[in-house]
Amino acid sequence: MNWKINRPIVHLRSMRRYSSQKNIAFRVLVWYNKGKEIIDKGERPMPTLDWIGKDKVINHHLEVPYRVLERQYSFDEAGQKSEDNGSENMVIHGDNLSALKSLLPQYEGKIKCIYIDPPYNTGNEGWVYNDNVNDPQIKKWLGKVVGSESEDLSRHDKWLCMMYPRLKLLHRLLADDGVIFISIDDREQVNLRLICNEIFGERNFLAQFVWQKRTSPDMRKLVSTAHEYVCVYSKIADRIADSIHRVSLTEEDAKNYKNPDNDPRGPWASSDFTAQGFRPNQMYEIVTPGGKKYTPPEGRCWKNIESEFHKQVQDGRMWFGTDGKGIPRRKTYLSEREGKNVWTWWDNKTVGHTQEATKEIANIFGSPTIFDYPKPVRLIQRIIQIATHKDSIILDSFAGSGTTAHAVLNMNQKDGGNRKFILIEMCDYAESITAERVKRVIQGYGSGKKAMKGTGGNFSYYELGEKLLDGEYLNEAVPISEIRQYVYFTETKERVKENSEEPYQLGVYLDTAYYFYYERDAITTLDRSFLHEIKTKASAYVIYADRCLLSDAELEKYHITFKKIPRDITRL
Repeated sequence: MNWKINRPIVHLRSMRRYSSQKNIAFRVLVWYNKGKEIIDKGERPMPTLDWIGKDKVINHHLEVPYRVLERQYSFDEAGQKSEDNGSENMVIHGDNLSALKSLLPQYEGKIKCIYIDPPYNTGNEGWVYNDNVNDPQIKKWLGKVVGSESEDLSRHDKWLCMMYPRLKLLHRLLADDGVIFISIDDREQVNLRLICNEIFGERNFLAQFVWQKRTSPDMRKLVSTAHEYVCVYSKIADRIADSIHRVSLTEEDAKNYKNPDNDPRGPWASSDFTAQGFRPNQMYEIVTPGGKKYTPPEGRCWKNIESEFHKQVQDGRMWFGTDGKGIPRRKTYLSEREGKNVWTWWDNKTVGHTQEATKEIANIFGSPTIFDYPKPVRLIQRIIQIATHKDSIILDSFAGSGTTAHAVLNMNQKDGGNRKFILIEMCDYAESITAERVKRVIQGYGSGKKAMKGTGGNFSYYELGEKLLDGEYLNEAVPISEIRQYVYFTETKERVKENSEEPYQLGVYLDTAYYFYYERDAITTLDRSFLHEIKTKASAYVIYADRCLLSDAELEKYHITFKKIPRDITRL
């Protein structure tokens, strides 16, 4: 791999520019990066990571063909059924690059929380969840996309080529107030941060959580690794102020709250009543119930003005020690705490560890070896707790054993939420392990003392279907209903609204009526005859057809935008 950091070749010089509105000359600083002129807007060009194959994958997500998703079956508490149960929960089997592309029409900009646990690139290919990028499907993909250069790629080059286009599509799916969490270890953590800075923007980096994954050192190793990372980026940093929630207090946290004075409001903890700085109206003398007098120490003042202090005394919210002579401290009641701010250190007591995750798998499937190194459910529940609402959509495009769905179902059961999950898994165990785990969580699993009651819920299982476009033509193997949905989604981000009176109509959105005039075995023509069939009154019309016989003047007169099939169908 080429570890070169691609820094801009800078020629910093003053350039004369002109305002387009007032023809006023002004001077700006111009940077040059690889010969490309960049106007300085207060931020210098960010260093980027270069690797073999980058030029082939940087825009590859645009070339990925759109494929329809074919529902295979649905599942709920009553079991598996062929008919659609209307569930918005999805388990998708197929290459996650294609699957993510297939989600765009319905979910672009709508995913509140993304969690992925991509391969760590450890070189371990001997277990069921291939942790190397030498998976046959990935190698085949690299050969097609990168070409002959793919034979010279290092493992790091391969990993970056694999991750980059997938992260580009995940960025498109993420909501403006959404957050993406990525599990990683030291092997690719630095590279991940650099490409995420490119795709999501460095200013949208939120945090890098450190997860204590082990409970004890690995005595087989000279230096035993105790942690992994969860790297977090937002879509738009300014939009997430209300998106990151506090975490619940632990039992250990609750132990810090006592009730030595038998306060009827229950256990409480006390805090310092002084604040840094000097404010004249907060520099008064306090006389305790025991007669002791206090003034703020040097360089500090009381937290509140005197009148507010007396209100808190009357309300029983000040503590002066058991003898009434102690330095004043303010009470905070356990019942009033709504949680605590998120900390970047996630210990295994709070969010689980690898041994716990292995036991969870063993209890579900009866064997601890069915899936190596899964993530504990509590880890994903922590992510869901801090980054979602009760109706959020959570996406996991490296689904593995299905821990994310397990965590979502647990959270919904706990708080009555209606969160939805979308899982994507490339490997053949997508149904036998990923979907099977979700089934057992819904219905219940385990036996004896380890028996777990079912969470309830539902999902549908999908396979990747046909490509929408076969070269320059619509693929006749794709149902017309799927084509109609795709076209309308690309136009409006809405679902088709069927109209029995106008079978070619897709729907009306923002006072614009959309029509898809298409027949499998005939050429359709937008002409005056078709116009007479339109019954919907709208301010504007978008009409797809094979050809158009209306003049430009007629199109303008009737506020019609003509789009030719398939030329003008949007390629996502």
